[in-house]
Parts: sequence; C-alpha cells; structure tokens
Amino acid sequence: MTPLRRIAVIGNSLPRRCGIATFSTDLQRAISNSEPNLQTCIVAMTDHDQTYDYPASVALQIKDASVEEYVAGAAFLNAGRFDIVCLQHEFGIFGGEAGAHILELLSRLTMPVVTTLHTVLAAPTAAQRAVMERIVEMSSKVVVMANKGRELLRNVYRVPDDKIEVIAHGIPDFPLVAPDEAKAKLGFSNRSVILTFGLLSPSKGIEVMIDAMPSILKRRPDAVYVVLGATHPNLVRDQGEAYRGSLMARVRKLGVEDHVVFLDQFVYQATLLEFISMCDVYVTPYLNEAQMTSGTLAYSFGLGKPVVSTPYWHARELLADGRGVLVSFGDAMGIGNEIAGLLTDGPRRQAMRERAHAASRSMTWERTAERYMTAFDNARHGHRLKVIARARPDAIAPHRPAVPDMQLGHFLSMCDDTGLFQHAVHSVPDRAHGYCVDDNARALLLACALNEPGEHPLSESQTGRFAAFVQHAWNPDTRRFRNFMGFNRTWLEDKGSEDSHGRTLWALGECGRKDASRSRRRWAAALFAEALSTAAAFRSPRAMAFTLLGLDAYCALTPDDQRAREIRHSLADGLVSGLDLVETPDWVWFEESLAYDNARLPQALIATGLATRTPAYIDAGLRTLRWLMTQQTTSTGHFRPVGTTSFGQLRKPPGAFDQQPVEASATIAACLIAWRADGDAEWKAIAARVFSWFFGGNDLSVALVDSDTGTCRDGLHPDRANENCGGESVVSYLLALAEMRQLVRANINPTNPVALRAIGA
Repeated sequence: MTPLRRIAVIGNSLPRRCGIATFSTDLQRAISNSEPNLQTCIVAMTDHDQTYDYPASVALQIKDASVEEYVAGAAFLNAGRFDIVCLQHEFGIFGGEAGAHILELLSRLTMPVVTTLHTVLAAPTAAQRAVMERIVEMSSKVVVMANKGRELLRNVYRVPDDKIEVIAHGIPDFPLVAPDEAKAKLGFSNRSVILTFGLLSPSKGIEVMIDAMPSILKRRPDAVYVVLGATHPNLVRDQGEAYRGSLMARVRKLGVEDHVVFLDQFVYQATLLEFISMCDVYVTPYLNEAQMTSGTLAYSFGLGKPVVSTPYWHARELLADGRGVLVSFGDAMGIGNEIAGLLTDGPRRQAMRERAHAASRSMTWERTAERYMTAFDNARHGHRLKVIARARPDAIAPHRPAVPDMQLGHFLSMCDDTGLFQHAVHSVPDRAHGYCVDDNARALLLACALNEPGEHPLSESQTGRFAAFVQHAWNPDTRRFRNFMGFNRTWLEDKGSEDSHGRTLWALGECGRKDASRSRRRWAAALFAEALSTAAAFRSPRAMAFTLLGLDAYCALTPDDQRAREIRHSLADGLVSGLDLVETPDWVWFEESLAYDNARLPQALIATGLATRTPAYIDAGLRTLRWLMTQQTTSTGHFRPVGTTSFGQLRKPPGAFDQQPVEASATIAACLIAWRADGDAEWKAIAARVFSWFFGGNDLSVALVDSDTGTCRDGLHPDRANENCGGESVVSYLLALAEMRQLVRANINPTNPVALRAIGA
C-alpha cells in the first residue's frame, strides 16, 4: 500500500475558542510532523455566523448551519484526493438536529473516515442515537480517549470491538519542572497555587472549589486559587458575563477575595504551559460524570501535576492507582481536605508528580500521532475491495428477502401496444415523452432473461411488441436505428446515437440466442448481421461495449461469420487501446471521465476475452472493474454509483448524486462475469452488496424498490429518492434481479448445468 499522502481533519480550529478547536489544531500539527512529505489540513466548522482569522492550515471552512457548505466540503475533499478524513465529533459543533448536517458531508466522501468521538452518551435521545449510529456506520474506525468510551460503544451502540481504537488525549512533551520559576514570572511567588483552567461554564463546578477555599486557608494561609479562562462563548452569547459575576459574588460573600484570582483570558499553548507549570495542585471539580474527555486534565497530568478531581469518566481512568486523587461530586469539604493535605505534604506531592509525569509519556502528541497513523493505515486497509466485500452474498438488506420473487406488474403497466414508455409521473406512465429504442431494447433483453429456467417468460405478444419496436426503429437509409419516438408513433429523428445503436445490437444478439420463438431468433440474427457493419466505425466506448455484448451472443450462434469476428476483435482492441492511452496509477479507465453504464465496458471486455481466449482483454476488464469499484464504494462499504453530476468531469472522483438504477444493474452483471473469469467469490459478494442498493443499502438508507409490485424509483437525489418510476429504472432493476436469481440457483445447486449455463458459468 502506498504511503499516506494527504490527510484532512474536520473539526473546529483555533483561533475559535473551544476545546475541540485546540484538539483539532494540535492533532493536525502532530500528524503533519509525524511523516515527511505528508500534507495535512483542517476543514473548520464556523459557528453562528462568526468570523475567524484562520491560519493557513485551514483549507476550508463550513458554516455550521449551511447544508450546502457541507455538500461543498465533501466535493472539496473528494476532488483533493485525500487519503483519510479524520472527523472530530462533538455534539453542538455541527448544524441540524443532533448535528445531523455532518451526515451530508460524510455520506458523499469516497475515502475512509476515522472519527474521534469526544463524547459518547450513555442515554442518548432518539435523534442523538440516530446521528451517532450513522456516523459510526460511515466510519472505518472510531477513536475514543478512554476505555469507558469503548464500553459504551459496545454496549449502547453495538459497535464491533475491532472498529474501536482507544487513543489517549495528546499532551505536549514537557519536562518535569519545579513550579518556582513559573510562579515568579507570573507574579505568584511564595504562594501555594491551585489551578483550574478552561472555558468557564456551570458544569465545571467552580462554585464547589470556591466553597472549599476557607477550609484550605485554615491549613495553608498562603493558598491562592487561580481560575484561568474566558467564559464559554455560547454562554456569553446567551447570558453575557452573568455567570462569572455570580462566581465573583460568591468569593466576596465568603471573604476570600485575596485568595481567588479570575484571569478572564483565552490562552494559547505556550502561555498555558507556563500557568500549569506554576501550580502546586491542579483541580477539576466537574459536576457531570459523563465527561469522556478533558483536555485540561490531560495537559495538567502530562506536566506532572498532582490532580484532585471529581470522578468523571476520564478522571476515573487517568488518575487510578494513586496517580491522582478522586473526590465525590459536589463535595466541597472533601475537595478542601484533599487539596490542603497535598499542599502540606511536600514528599507526597512530589511522589504524585513523578508518577503522573512518568505515566503520561505514552500520551505525548508524538506518540498520539503514531497511534492515529496506525489507525489511518488500518482504516485504509479495511477500505480496500476485499474487506468491503466481506458480506455474505445472501446478506442483501435488513428485513428483505435475499432475492425477491420476480414481479412484473409495474413493468407491464409501463407498456402499451407500441412498446415501453420512457418515463412515469410517480408510477403512472407519462405519455408526453413517448418511447425510445434504448428502453425497448432493454425490455427485449429482459424478455430474453425471463426465458431462463425458474422464471416465467413474457407472453408471445409482449415479447413481440418489443421486437416490433426494434424492427421499426431500423432505418435502412441511414443504416442506423432511430431512438426517440413520440406518443403518436412519429419518429423524432432519422438516426439515434452510437450508444443506442450498440445497445440495440446487444438486444438483438441476445434475442437471437435466447428467444423462445425460433422464428424471432432468426429475425434477430438477420437484423443483427445487417446492422453490425455500422458499428465497425464506432468511437463511443459504450457503443463499442454494447456491441461486444451483442457479439458475444451472435458469434456463439454463427461462429463462421468471419466479418463479425473481425469487428469483435477490432472493437475490443479499440477499448484496450483507449485504456492504454488514458490509464495512470490513479485513473484506471478508458476515458478521461466517467459517465453512465460504466461497468458495461469491463463486462464487455471480460466476456470477449473469455469467448475468444484472449487474456489481455480479461486482464484489462478485471483491472478497470476493480478500479471502478473503488470509485463506487463508500468508506462504510455500501455501493455508491457514479452520479450524474460528475458526468464529463475530467479525471475527477465521481460525484455522489444523482444515482441511477442503470449503474447498479450494469455493475452486478460485470461483477458476476468477473467471478466467472477469475473464480474469486469476492465478486459475488460485491454483486450482492450492489444489489442491496435497491433496498436501502445506499447513502440515504432508502429503499428504491417495492418488491411486491416490481416498482423501482428513478434514483437518489442528495436529500431524497426520485419518486418517478420510469421505464429504464424498472427494467434495470428487473435485469439485476434476474441476474441475482440465477446466481442463487447456481449456488443452491452448483452442479446443475442448466443453472450454470444460465449465468454463463
């Protein structure tokens, strides 16, 4: 595997004033310093229409309430070809209910995601649980900073253990030093200093510590409690400085004004380390047990400070085994006794300092960055195709049969005595757009597929209707098939595109091989032979591929047609030549861009290679299909077909939307012929994963198919399914279903020659 080259951290960033901003900035710097030639950046969340003078390390900012900017953020990361995205998740920094807007970004990413969970709630609301579960699902790895986080993820959210990494909060690599020099510099010489730092808010328990000061002063009259930190910006926005004022009033009421110092400032690391260095005891009197992570605790512990704390989750783990002192929540007397005891017992205080400093060496940012880099490599390895395809072939989607029965009700409702309508309004045929040979050729392919064992063939009149449409589409004057026809049966053009001609040849080839009617098989073979010569000059890679798929059937029927064999090799060589011209290590494809029906190109080459015993065709087909699957698979392993928004974009990662059923159908067929070519069962598993796209195994977790009626919606928009159920969509689903049903029959009875022949084995 190539070394990691580009890593993006999503979170808050300094100079925004919050713990996530500090952590994200420190993590990005540590990762950047961990490897030479490694490029890192931050995608910064900006809150409540604020503006910040971000440093150069912030490559993009996203306004937390703007869904459009989350979508744009995903496009930026995909276009930048980042190897890993490292998300910093905390409730409250992303927009939407329970921070749901971040899902709009994550669902569109093409690279693995490693998410650091700064909070794991033991009793989440329904919305919080839903968002958390989706984030975990879309992450290749999740990182927590305490074993309690691992326990909650396993027991509350059912996250598998091998997906969870416990990596301690990073700390500066700072020597163990006596506090005297820093005290002198900061104006606290000859004082016993107790310190709390961080953004002020009621959950920090400062009141409890203030209440403890009179008892401390009885034993250490020189003690001073320094409260370092600005009031939390959200609190200032909502209440101003009322909370800080209430604390100062409490100090005055207790008569300890000379022994409590409020330093209303947000300090950066160099100044912060000086303040920590000068304290004799650090205290975190937090009021909430469910505190998974405390950067202030980690930093003070890492500098070798004796810590007195309430037993919130992070403190309970970090300060165990005598590395600190734990006191009950809200217990002012207990905190006072423990702090006074430490301030009056120098040897005990020094021993605790040394234990804390020694125990924290594995937490330095250098070590933390190493752990993250290992997690990134593991996530990338897990993102590779073989791991993505682990699901059993029958594990299609929850609450659905592995492979439904073939239901043709909607398909037949989309047909009249002319042929298959192009479009529908919801499930109602839309006559305004008439018909096209593309869709009627697909319908003829479906009719052929339904002649396989175990299926129910269409009636003679139904199949004949599609054949008649194809015959009528042939224009002998232009030697091309027309494509578009109005509802009044008037052709709207003299000839269609190369692609529609090639697709019609494909349908004719299959009809010549599989139609139930001997007469219609002869008709199809004759029209194929007449229309084939036009394809010899095709330049469209898809038209070439469709024609090759037709030739696969036609040449099996007429092996003595020398001209057909020549055109077959010419078209296959043309695809391989295009690949040779365009392919690079990062772009293994036949063209400079991706478009529609992409998987038909490798499918055609593999089929041609198998039939003609040409290994070069098979190799090219397998290589391009593997690459295509890396482009069409999300970090969580579900299928994400190339979206229409990226059609024609030169050498750009595919866009996520709009997603269409035709891509899923093509990909299933290509994977199954790849399995036939190299025997790797991985391809069958991938085909099953792609098939689940129809039933909710997609970016929106929305089913596109009603398996009771055979209705298939036209695809996925960024925020919803397309409610229309047109001809192309229903035929694409039914063709995919026919492939999967034949695969299941072959798996059930692998020695059945009829079933094996049905899937080309």
